[in-house]
Amino acid sequence: MSHVPADLRYTEDHEWIRTEADGSMTVGITDHAQKNLGDIVFFDLPQVGRKVEAGGSVGVVESVKAASDIFSPFDGEVVAINEEAVESPEDVNSDPYVTWLFRIRVTGGASSDGLLDAKAYAKLVDGQ
Repeated sequence: MSHVPADLRYTEDHEWIRTEADGSMTVGITDHAQKNLGDIVFFDLPQVGRKVEAGGSVGVVESVKAASDIFSPFDGEVVAINEEAVESPEDVNSDPYVTWLFRIRVTGGASSDGLLDAKAYAKLVDGQ
């Protein structure tokens, strides 16, 4: 069973989302995702200022096994990327819920309401 922190929201694409005090949304990949990918070797993250669409590919994570798209959970604008994740992508394997990837300032009144809570996400991954 994967570790699923209760204070985060999740997508069916195995990303976690944390709402920050300023209203921006921090995005990372879940423990389940990093376990399935294996040793992560590279992240291609979106540029700060890039406009993104919910469900659209915004980057790539590469591991020794495969490359997978990273999707945006919201419409918005990328306001920050985690340079440490780019420089040391293997950090996601050791602590996926600390090593975030990017932050989005959402547009159009988007909220985390449509995302999975920890219980629903745990049920999703345990069923796979």
